[in-house]
Parts: sequence; C-alpha cells; structure tokens
Amino acid sequence: MKFIKSRENSTLKHIHKLVKQKKYRNKCGQFVAEGLRTCQDVLLSNLRADVFMCSEDFYTKSMELCLRLENIADEAIVVPNSIFNVLSDTKTPQGVLLVMKTLDKTSDIDKIDYNGKFLLLDNMQNPDNISTVLRSSDAFSVKGVFVTRDSCDIYSPKVVRGSMGAIFRVPFYMIDSAPDFLTNVYSTKGISFAACLTDTAENIKDVIFPANSLVVIGNEANGLSHATINACDRQVIIPMKGRIDSLNAGVAASIIMWEMSANE
Repeated sequence: MKFIKSRENSTLKHIHKLVKQKKYRNKCGQFVAEGLRTCQDVLLSNLRADVFMCSEDFYTKSMELCLRLENIADEAIVVPNSIFNVLSDTKTPQGVLLVMKTLDKTSDIDKIDYNGKFLLLDNMQNPDNISTVLRSSDAFSVKGVFVTRDSCDIYSPKVVRGSMGAIFRVPFYMIDSAPDFLTNVYSTKGISFAACLTDTAENIKDVIFPANSLVVIGNEANGLSHATINACDRQVIIPMKGRIDSLNAGVAASIIMWEMSANE
C-alpha cells in the first residue's frame, strides 16, 4: 500500500481523467468503479482491478476490507481525504474506488449463444436509464444487452454506480448500428421486437416471446428510428390508461423484461 500526498502524481492524474472523460476511458480501456457497494460487488464477482485507491479515513476505519481490495489490485494507494474528494465523482464521497479494465464482451460477439432473451439499447442517452436496464436485466435473467455506440457511455461513473453491481454480472456488447445488427446478424438468430408507439404494434400482454427473442428500446426523446423499426420482425407496445403518452425508457424496458421472463 502506497501513501500519496501530491495531486501531481501520475496515477492520480490518470484516475481523474478516467472519471471525467469518455474518450480517455475508451482510449485506455479502463473505467472507475467508485463507492463501497460497487467495490464490494467487484469482490463478489471475483474480478481483478488495476488500481485500488482509498482515502485516509476509509483506510483507518475499514482496514480489513482495504486488505481484501488490495489483494485483487495490481496497485494500491491511500490519499488524503481532500485529494480523494477532488477526484471523486460524487457529492459525498465514501472514500474508496477501483480502476477496472472495460468489461464489455464485444470481442466475443461472434461466439454468442442466441438461445435466450436479449435487449438492444439504441441511442439511449440517460445514464439513469442505462443503469436501470442493467439492474433489471440482472433481475430478470436477460442473457445479454447490446448497446449502440451513440448511446450514453456505459462506463460513466453514474451508470456504474447506478447499476448496483449488475454491470459486473450482465454480459453486454457494443455495436455500431441497430439496423445493421438486426438485419445482418440477428435476423437468422431469433425474433426481434421494436418497442414503439405505432398503430401496428401488438399489445405486450398478448405477446408470447420465443426462447430466442430480442427487444429494442430507443432514444428517450425520439424513440426508435424508422430504419430500426423496419429492421425488426415485430412491434410491441405497453398499453397505458392515463393521459401520459409514453413511459420512461428504463421503466418501459423493465416492464418488457418482466413480460419476457414470464414466458419462460
């Protein structure tokens, strides 16, 4: 365990950039998992970390946990509370974080067993919605989640924390284009459903999802593009009785995943 007191330290500068910059995370192939619950989920998932960092207060109060986190990390450092607070992405830092290698299974996309239920997020922009989708995917045993690259960064600190550990357990894959993936890859693997508000969409309560099925959820403001809808085999809609005309994307995805799991 190293004690570092200078903000000019190269590792601290590296962590700061990982927290703040999506492009830097992509370039380095790393992200930051911050917070007590998140770090405990890493331990439960039997993953390794590149760096373990904690504040002096956290180290003093949680030495046993610090030892466990140090054992899974290639580098372990302790910094003054004031420095940790500057590097943290939260308003009330808990004093502990891990630097992890990216977790997506994109390189294994050609090896996927498509006999299962999948979700595809097309240009989803709200980090809260993406973290909700990951949590619900974990809860309802969704086999995997595809995420278009124009969506919100799945490795943003807010998504990682909000997923409540699901990001470490749910397989996810980055894709360039939803229509291209649906047409050129998934069309021979299973049945795809566009979640949309069209007049031709089927009431989700009347749909029996096949064992190999995928539902596409779109952008919060604009929904799915015509190209994506046309690339899907079928369309589904969640019926609503109130005056509201649409649901939050994360909520809608969760309802759909519940219906998908009910068919098993």
